[in-house]
Amino acid sequence: MGVKDCYAAIPRQWKFPKVIIYLFGIELLIEIAALALYGIAQPDLYRTRLWQEGSDHGWNSNPNSIIYAYANYRPVHTPLPWSQFVTSFNVVISVLALFILLCKGIMYICHVFSPLLSTLIHSALIALYAVSIHAQAAPDMSDPDHPQPGAPWYITKSCGSPVKPRLQGYCKQAKGSFAVTIMLLALFVIYLVLSLWSLLAPVTRSAIRNRKLSSASEDAEAQSQRPWEMVQVQPPPTPGGLKSPMTPRTTAFNTLSGKMGGGKEKKKSRMGKGKGKEVVRGPDGKVPLRHHISMGDQVYEGPSGQAS
Repeated sequence: MGVKDCYAAIPRQWKFPKVIIYLFGIELLIEIAALALYGIAQPDLYRTRLWQEGSDHGWNSNPNSIIYAYANYRPVHTPLPWSQFVTSFNVVISVLALFILLCKGIMYICHVFSPLLSTLIHSALIALYAVSIHAQAAPDMSDPDHPQPGAPWYITKSCGSPVKPRLQGYCKQAKGSFAVTIMLLALFVIYLVLSLWSLLAPVTRSAIRNRKLSSASEDAEAQSQRPWEMVQVQPPPTPGGLKSPMTPRTTAFNTLSGKMGGGKEKKKSRMGKGKGKEVVRGPDGKVPLRHHISMGDQVYEGPSGQAS
């Protein structure tokens, strides 16, 4: 089985094509919301403020610890949920996912967005958004006096009191960013499940029927190209022990062959009544070259009229 056969055996049809179209629309709405939320948070609209708010309530470390580390020549370690990496990474993957969505729509319209390609694309997107969720919900254990073993406070706690009123809107935006990231991850998981289902599910009845019809047409074409004149056709047996059925056409052919045979016999009988051999006369008295070989019933008669 060659590479072409393996490639041809890969399914290219979706199990539920309409569901894929609906998922495209849902993904577009969520991607626009995610890009807006991530873009608003870039570069540091509320990240440090929320970090400081959590420190004031003893929920996490203090952002001033970075300044103390620089002043005392200590290694600087920014907790992952409060780092610039998370904000920039979210913006990058949101732009990338939106671009991939546009490409997916074009490829689906052109009938080249196969389940195998979808499996590869959404596996990569799932990995990227899993990293984003892990970074947003990472613990903050940099301050032993105020450890944060779980997700940041704006995810696990309410954005109401005792949070300052001017930070409650930022808290809701941070919550929304995390929720949108989870929604996109779940959507990509659904894409992956549908892709694997389309690849591994049994072939539908229509596909089986199409394959049978194509194979039958190929067999018929192959048979039509065979040299039928070289094939000996055996007639089917007939009741009564006859080897071949007697038809009007068979009778006509037998009669015709009998007449032709009778005509040959009459011609031979007429030839036998004459001299017995047909005489060939040369115009110049010489034997033609063709009569040096075999003349059958014909003999050459020289100038004297006597057969040689």
